[in-house]
Amino acid sequence: MADRLHINAYLEDVRRVSQLALDWSALDGKTVAVTGATGMIGAFLVDVLMLRGQSNVVALGRSADKARMRLPYFESPRFSFEAYDVNTPDAMPSANADVVFHLASNTHPRAYATDPIGTITSNIQGLRNLLEWLFPEGGQASRKLVFASSNEIYGENRGDVDLFDENYCGYIDCCTLRAGYPEAKRLGEAMCQAYIAQRNAEVFVPRVTRTYGPTMLTSDTKAISQFVKNGLAGEDIVLKSEGNQLYSYQYVADTVAGMLYVLLAGKVGQPYNIASPDSDITLRDLAGAIADAAGTKVVFELPDAIERAGYSTATKALLDGSKLRGLGWQPEYGIQEGMARTLRILKDLS
Repeated sequence: MADRLHINAYLEDVRRVSQLALDWSALDGKTVAVTGATGMIGAFLVDVLMLRGQSNVVALGRSADKARMRLPYFESPRFSFEAYDVNTPDAMPSANADVVFHLASNTHPRAYATDPIGTITSNIQGLRNLLEWLFPEGGQASRKLVFASSNEIYGENRGDVDLFDENYCGYIDCCTLRAGYPEAKRLGEAMCQAYIAQRNAEVFVPRVTRTYGPTMLTSDTKAISQFVKNGLAGEDIVLKSEGNQLYSYQYVADTVAGMLYVLLAGKVGQPYNIASPDSDITLRDLAGAIADAAGTKVVFELPDAIERAGYSTATKALLDGSKLRGLGWQPEYGIQEGMARTLRILKDLS
């Protein structure tokens, strides 16, 4: 993946986000740290920050080798990597940072089922570590944290709305293995509100929906990631349900753009959905679109027990992104264009 920036379409995406019509002055000369910097969203964000060139960037992650494969900046004086595991109790980074994007989390079904403790602690213990690091008791509230929350906090649609706005609260059965991720994100948001109230912390809360793009990891077990993996290999797209689930998706460049709008134009403590109606689609239609683009077909297969335990039971989860659009954010790609772009870039990289 170190050759990502040599792919013209990908570089266009990075450049577009780096040139958004925002007041970027809050990042001038600052040090920006990114947890989960080798993940799908984190890697794209690091590329944007490095291309923009106004900040020092600290990538926080568990593996320097993985970071070297994903982030081709180790020779740059504006970039550094620090080995850091957010799951370690009371662990805090040694680097100084003015702004932190907290993106580290288990975010796919097999991880929810096989590492439920890690799923919870990365969102709770990891977040608490960062909050204590940035906003210690008696410290000065001059630093900023962006906590990447999730569409999962809404739970299941109660059947009373078509779109989830930021005030909606759906149903989550907490007595299930799968509940660890959405409940941890809910508690994470509540923890942020506590630090805002008690320590005057500056915390920004983008709610990220199902994201895809050319920085996707092949190890990701989310349905859309597996669809793309199959399509790139010229294999049939495997659908492990009837595919009636209706979800919001977002291209990674537009997700990162949304997070930057929340930080640079949003209000402290206010949640913002990063979603747009032209990226709402059923799982079946999504599988069909990828199969058509790849020249393959959709086949149906039952999930194994581990996969099933990690799957969301939500059948309709569409987010209302009008609040974020009110800040000026506009996505560049709908689901059809974004998926075609993803496949084209990944084919060039393979």
